[in-house]
Amino acid sequence: MIRCLSYASDPQQSRGRLYPHSPDKNRTPWQRDKDRIIHCTAFRRLESKTQVFIVTENDHYRTRLTHTLEVSQMARSIARRLGLHEDLAEAIALAHDLGHPPFGHAGEQALEGLMTPYGGFDHNDQTLHVLTATERRYASYDGLNMTWETLEGVAKHNGPVTTKPYPYHLARYNAQHDLRLDCFASLEAQVAALADDIAYHNHDIDDGLRSGLLSIEDLMTIPLLHEVFTETQRTYPHVDSQRLRHESISHLITRMIDDLVEHSSKTLANAHITHAEQVRAHHAPLITFSKPMADVMGALRQFLQEKMYRHQDVRAIMEASQQKLRALFHHWWHHPHQLPASWYERSQEQGDDESHKARILCDYLAGMTDRYAEKCYQKQIIRL
Repeated sequence: MIRCLSYASDPQQSRGRLYPHSPDKNRTPWQRDKDRIIHCTAFRRLESKTQVFIVTENDHYRTRLTHTLEVSQMARSIARRLGLHEDLAEAIALAHDLGHPPFGHAGEQALEGLMTPYGGFDHNDQTLHVLTATERRYASYDGLNMTWETLEGVAKHNGPVTTKPYPYHLARYNAQHDLRLDCFASLEAQVAALADDIAYHNHDIDDGLRSGLLSIEDLMTIPLLHEVFTETQRTYPHVDSQRLRHESISHLITRMIDDLVEHSSKTLANAHITHAEQVRAHHAPLITFSKPMADVMGALRQFLQEKMYRHQDVRAIMEASQQKLRALFHHWWHHPHQLPASWYERSQEQGDDESHKARILCDYLAGMTDRYAEKCYQKQIIRL
């Protein structure tokens, strides 16, 4: 591995785990985190969870799993170029979407509404809950017992947590394992967050073009995309549309990553950052795009919202998906004995406590794949 620079996170200085663990002589703490994530049940379920398009609609659309793998690859590559600790960046990237429910953001919106009386729902908060509680693999504790640094990266990947009260699960966990929510996370966590932005912007363009919801002519309204697609067409004048799409998106990803690395290197130098703790004490993020590229990312985000995420065809499917999750929640609320035995037992552990019962139902629904949620809906609701 390339030698890390002085401001990279140091595995020898890790703050450790909530439940102490003897060191692994063959792996860094963050390699161990990464391996635990890859082997956990929640990670496998990402294979059948929607990114934007329902996974049964087309075999070629991204799922949460393929998105996660793309993010982890980019995060590791960017961390290497910046002299950061690749294993930590990759562990955070691999974990970042474990709390997403079925049916993409539509599923999240459905659970947000259902859980409003019981402390709310947020997929980032649910990710922390998966890592610290819902995975049940080890004899001595619930969760995966991640290192402090990995959990910090998950909790603060969008920056310091300033909203109070804190999200439900974050508040409970932070009370016993202080994640220093008022400061910025490590450089590796900041890399993982922006690798996520680069990945989903570009693969949403790809999937949007594949689906027919977007056209290359639509994309030409954004100057950088106009430049990249025009340059590709000029270089390969007879290339077919599929190769044009892939070649252009590849160049676009390269442009974004190069900008991020070059601008972040200058920012770190100008801020005179020489140690990882200075990163947390700094008043602003240090892994950033240049102003022109940040403007492109903002314009692209707005473009995708208007042209794809809010498209009537996508919205119709998403609204139907939300209805299914709401129907399942209400069905099991009134008929908890129809839950699988282990989940029924959990739902009854605190008697008539409605908040506890709602949380158990939420965990069950959030953990489902699209395919399993649809199967339950057909069995529990349609066949009543």
